Amino acid sequence: MSNLEDEYEVLSVEIGEHADRVATVAIERPDARNALNSQVRTELKDAVAAAESDDDVRVLVLTGGEGSGAFVAGADVTEFQDRGLVEQREASQRPRVYETVDDASIPVIARVNGHALGGGCELAQACDVRIAESGAKLGQPEINLGLIPGGGGTQRLTRLVGEGQAMRLVLSGELIDAAEAKEIGLVDDVYDAEELDEGVYGLAESMAEKSPIALEFGKKAVKAGSRMGLEEGLEYESELFVQLFATEDKDEGIGAFLEGREPEFEGK
Repeated sequence: MSNLEDEYEVLSVEIGEHADRVATVAIERPDARNALNSQVRTELKDAVAAAESDDDVRVLVLTGGEGSGAFVAGADVTEFQDRGLVEQREASQRPRVYETVDDASIPVIARVNGHALGGGCELAQACDVRIAESGAKLGQPEINLGLIPGGGGTQRLTRLVGEGQAMRLVLSGELIDAAEAKEIGLVDDVYDAEELDEGVYGLAESMAEKSPIALEFGKKAVKAGSRMGLEEGLEYESELFVQLFATEDKDEGIGAFLEGREPEFEGK
């Protein structure tokens, strides 16, 4: 695995530039509007793993490079052209980039700074929070190619927006603007371009100040809410809650509260 600050060919990385302990990984394929080809997928998986293991990173922001006009415009369809069933089954083996993002131990925020279509919409769905620029378009247009979403778009999308809206987007291939995406729950906040960074990094910074162990456990517990039955989920939440009582961060947080000061969490 690479160090997060190593050079990537199709990604750029910044750590602490916008907020302390926040890393930004941007996809840089402007000629292809950041389409997800095998190289982007491989480098993204590596960068997410590197961010998780970096003690200076507590929150990861995923976005599209500024010159591309897109977050991720979709999968690179040229890679599909000559693939048969066997080749695609091999390419679809898990964990794919979507699972790598979804399973990351640190919070991942999608900074949707342009179109997020197909695999790009699925990548955003795999993140923990989605914040979009007002001019962004989102959708699952795979049906127009005689396909269906294959990176989680029928599953994560349904959990975010409900079955009816997921059916509408998946079966029509319709693209929606950021405002409508917020209305149905596909994105969580929408900002004009000049306010996007303030919205994204204000949230990222507020997360990065917290205990990294509590962040990891909180993320696990919330995700369990749509993946377990209620009783099972409550049991899981309770067990994670109790485990935090063995951490130094819990003592620091309670102590700081009682002393009227800001806590300094160290992830212990």
